[in-house]
Amino acid sequence: MKLKHLSTAMILATLPATGVFAAALDRSGQSMSAFLQPGNYFEAGISVLDPTVEGQEAGGTATTRKIDDMAGDYFFPSAALKLQLTDKFSFGLLYDQPFGADAKYTGDNVFVSNPNDGVLSAKSIDGIVTKRAIDALEAQGIPVNEQSIAQAKAQVQSSPEFQQLAGALNAAKGYLGSSTDSNNTEVKVDTQNLSMVFGFQPNQSFNFYAGPVLQTVKGHVNLRGEAYSVYNGYDANIKETTGVGWLAGAAYQIPEIALKASITYRSEIDHDVKIKEDMALLGFPALGGILAGLGLDASQLAALSADNKTKITTPQSVNLDFQTGIMANTVAFANVRWVNWKDFSIQPDKFGKLSKLVGPIIGRPDGFNLVEYADDQWSVNAGVGRKLSEQWAGNVSVGWDSGAGNPITTLGPTEGYWNVGLGVQYSPTPATFIAGGVKYFWLGDAKAQTGAQAGTNEYVAKFEDNNALAYGLKIGYRF
Repeated sequence: MKLKHLSTAMILATLPATGVFAAALDRSGQSMSAFLQPGNYFEAGISVLDPTVEGQEAGGTATTRKIDDMAGDYFFPSAALKLQLTDKFSFGLLYDQPFGADAKYTGDNVFVSNPNDGVLSAKSIDGIVTKRAIDALEAQGIPVNEQSIAQAKAQVQSSPEFQQLAGALNAAKGYLGSSTDSNNTEVKVDTQNLSMVFGFQPNQSFNFYAGPVLQTVKGHVNLRGEAYSVYNGYDANIKETTGVGWLAGAAYQIPEIALKASITYRSEIDHDVKIKEDMALLGFPALGGILAGLGLDASQLAALSADNKTKITTPQSVNLDFQTGIMANTVAFANVRWVNWKDFSIQPDKFGKLSKLVGPIIGRPDGFNLVEYADDQWSVNAGVGRKLSEQWAGNVSVGWDSGAGNPITTLGPTEGYWNVGLGVQYSPTPATFIAGGVKYFWLGDAKAQTGAQAGTNEYVAKFEDNNALAYGLKIGYRF
């Protein structure tokens, strides 16, 4: 087998299970390799992920109970059609599911509601008392130190105003933990991409391509348990919506030595989403008394009555792919991917308004997001492929992912990974193949934090020594 034909087989054999577990919400890896195949080409595949993500309560949580596996298994398909219309022009349709999440907390822990849940944690209540004590000392011109704070806190706690607040909070205890149909924190997000790619090949070495991208997004989030404080009993259902973006890239190849390099940029995609939000807290009869006791304006609750649109922007990304022949019947390959998660966040309309209402209590006067990430994602996958016979080829690979920051959201508590993979391809005819692959992931340890804690070192749980197993299967046809 010549190197220029071997390169096609090897790159195809690496694709199953390539990007099925990555930072933040990243799933498919958004490969362009199908469009860069010679001639007319079709492929279809499926990837399956079986993760195990367990941990325990930690950080600001008063208890240290075990947290059972919260990561759901999932699978997603992909397909591609590439047509070489003339010697210089090509067209492709690429379908994948680039971003997603599937998680559910069960058992007895701070992410599962129960009849003993309080509206505010003991730490939050102590923070309120301390702030009021310090404010009183400063107003009276009394030096602020440990002794004066302790005395002022005692006065605050014995005041009629605080006793009234404590009574209202005690009356609300258990309400949020028992006022919903489901007591599990859960998240599920699904996206779909259809990319229409137009390519121009001025000669045998260069390929320039670009095109529009249609993307849909839908999902739901249910927050439960004392970790989420006033958001215990919060539900957000995201109706499927469509956004439009674009991609552009360039590729260079020298077929005689199986060298191929490409770089692809994908734009951000905006979605104006109608999210139906429900909050168990709003149904509590004594809510006004609690807000008044906290010094908040209960009239602002009127703004939480209507469902308004929320803007969600999926991130921009860059993929760099490279391969080259290194000896007879053998190629080396590598992929580098960057995703701009640092600028990504989700703040549903009602969630955001409530966060601005309660934010001053916890030092977040501008509110906070449901989900955000501290860092951009970088990932690298590299390996070697080899022809084993006229019909069989195989490869081995290693991968690394940086993660998107640590601490990280409770809805996806891992920090990157290392992995190893094996792939094999069988070609019953020169025009057809079937490829399979498997990868084992060592998931990075992470501290999990709620949206209210994002941007700080505070956290409510830790997740360590976790792993995932991924499988992939793909068929292809050249015509």
